[in-house]
Amino acid sequence: MSDKKVASGPEQGVEVPYEQLEPETLERLIEEFVTRDGTNWGDLDGALQQKVGQVMDQLRNKKARVVFDLTSQTANIIPSS
Repeated sequence: MSDKKVASGPEQGVEVPYEQLEPETLERLIEEFVTRDGTNWGDLDGALQQKVGQVMDQLRNKKARVVFDLTSQTANIIPSS
């Protein structure tokens, strides 16, 4: 048995500077994040773009960050610690 700890969840992943992502990829990642779990934003276009802008501001202000989980091969946006 190994003493190596296995990271669980994307929070334990590798941080990816959002500036290194293609703009379209980043936008799609943020859109998926804000619409996760079937969130209903009513006026989808307006509300969605507003939420995408809010998350982008959080990334720019280092209040959130993009992480990539090597085990699940998924990216996520999480609050900065």
